[in-house]
Amino acid sequence: MQFFTAALATAATFAVAEAGYKGFNSGSTFSTGANKQQVDFAYEMKAAQQLPGTNGAWTSMRLYTMIQGGTKDSPISAIPAAIETKSTLLLGLWASETPDVFQNELNALKKAISQYGKAFTDLVTGISVGSEDLYRKSTGEVGATPAQIVDYISKTRAVIKGTSLQGKPVGHVDTWDAFVNGGNRAVIAAADFLGMDAYPYYQASTVGGNGIGNANATFWKAYTDTVAVAQRKPVWITETGWPIVGDTIGQAVPGAKDARTFWQETVCHALATGVNMYYFQLQTSQGKAVNPDWGIKGAGDLLNIPVRYDVSC
Repeated sequence: MQFFTAALATAATFAVAEAGYKGFNSGSTFSTGANKQQVDFAYEMKAAQQLPGTNGAWTSMRLYTMIQGGTKDSPISAIPAAIETKSTLLLGLWASETPDVFQNELNALKKAISQYGKAFTDLVTGISVGSEDLYRKSTGEVGATPAQIVDYISKTRAVIKGTSLQGKPVGHVDTWDAFVNGGNRAVIAAADFLGMDAYPYYQASTVGGNGIGNANATFWKAYTDTVAVAQRKPVWITETGWPIVGDTIGQAVPGAKDARTFWQETVCHALATGVNMYYFQLQTSQGKAVNPDWGIKGAGDLLNIPVRYDVSC
């Protein structure tokens, strides 16, 4: 619990004025590759708001792209869904692309501001330029360099200048260990906030192991290490979770019982600090089985199927 105690203090110090958003991550496609439409996003938002034992508190959604699937640069249909359901949005611009392709993300953002106006922009909690791009670049995958992310952040600020999105925080989402890598300091300096992704399930080399009994301490160690290098920028929790189905990694065993423990010990404590939290994820990927499966709900009718474990705090 020592890491939670430290994190509680730092979260209170560094939380932004609009602290306390609670939401889920949502991609633009299903696992089959089919593109989500407005009705699909709205269905997710309504299901989040109706989670039993949460008093309707989960009213936000984190996006990874501004572009509607199947189009070049049309705004993603999660925007009208958010307006319909009165949900807030952490916007995402996919940044593991060349500048020419990233321009399509900026075009979609411009079009969304013009098309939906303040009905849209009043719902925005922040704008994330990229998602785990620095981590992927470090592993040899298609990602982005620190210089590219800094450039894309600058271009995003230029797009929203003078619009009703001006003043919204523009940040970057990455893994906690990407942020503590000193070679990425320029991204931290350029960002208004850091979105931290941390999964104790994967951290098999952690001192004390990565079993559920050590997961809470492991998570808060990642959080406090990120805060320590954040240059006094707010640190948001943008991805975390514990899988229901999947491979055993080290001492970490997927299952509903351990997922409930992680929720109660880590997620509930994070919410108590007022830090912005986007959990991964509300429902298992639709269309085909995935490994790991992180869904609070399984496949099926999202509004009517039961949760796999208790998500009250």
